[in-house]
Amino acid sequence: MAHAMIALQWDAPRAVTVRHTIDVDAQRLTRLVSDVDGVVEHVHVDLDHACVGCALREDVMPTLERLADDGRWGTIIAHLPIASGAEQVCAIVAHDQVLSAKLRIASVLAVVNGPTTRDDLLGDDLLRERHLHTSAEDRRGVAEAHAALVEYADSVVVVGDVDETDRDLLTMLLRPGASPVVDHLCLDTAAIVGGRRPQGDAEAWVDPAHSAPIGLLEAGAAWTVELRSDRPFHPERLMAHLEALGGGARRSRGCFWLPTRHDQVCEWDGAGGQLSVGPCQHGSTEPHTRILVTGIDDDRDELVALFHSCLLTDHELAERGTIWESREDGFEPWLGPTRQPA
Repeated sequence: MAHAMIALQWDAPRAVTVRHTIDVDAQRLTRLVSDVDGVVEHVHVDLDHACVGCALREDVMPTLERLADDGRWGTIIAHLPIASGAEQVCAIVAHDQVLSAKLRIASVLAVVNGPTTRDDLLGDDLLRERHLHTSAEDRRGVAEAHAALVEYADSVVVVGDVDETDRDLLTMLLRPGASPVVDHLCLDTAAIVGGRRPQGDAEAWVDPAHSAPIGLLEAGAAWTVELRSDRPFHPERLMAHLEALGGGARRSRGCFWLPTRHDQVCEWDGAGGQLSVGPCQHGSTEPHTRILVTGIDDDRDELVALFHSCLLTDHELAERGTIWESREDGFEPWLGPTRQPA
């Protein structure tokens, strides 16, 4: 991230960089502001609770607004804490009329370490194991956090050598229409800072309940397949095959529903062999099942067949109203109690 930040700083017009880091153990946020003339600020802020939310509220957003008000700079390059996404920053700027009059989100970049791309996107390390967690409660995997950064970005910047398969993998995770994967030494700074981020397209791409079909996408050895159906999963069959559907060296995300929860949309988020499911927080109320799976293995056809085997059959669908009401489904620890009929 530092390599990419410096590459942008030298070419962007009247640029200032602001880098935030979180020390979870010390409960401390560090802010480093610099321009081509040197360090402008180097400040440590003690937090009551070290997390991304507190950092954004207490320092990141106030600093961005203050730098915009200063008038010395025309471009702000914001280096957010490692493993923290730009979703909240983009949302705040988009919906705050005062901030949106001062700040324009030109582009969101995700930076990838070329030699470790595959392990970072498909491996099973935890952020905590690499001392990259953003709070004491951060139990995310590296792959989950890193894939989400790539999916939300307008462009991926690679530092170091990356092999062709890993480059294809990055392309599959990127939003259709986003800029191609690029080396940090070949950044088109004018295009990056001179445009305006297509916020609506970006939000739709990462929305777990988004319904626009994509079918099958392929790039070299990498692929993304859309597992889609209007039918719910059979709870017992889904539970029995969760590891095969959501595990392994793949990225999977989307939404699903269960006949025991006919009015609840559930979120699916998997990467690097780790899978989390929970109630969807994006407000969609139309139940449907749609999971995007990205991988580089040869078992895509088996995955598609397994997905369809976990859906309700015609016979089970016809009986749904009588056999599923008031029934526990085994997903209570993650989705809460099944909803009882009125």
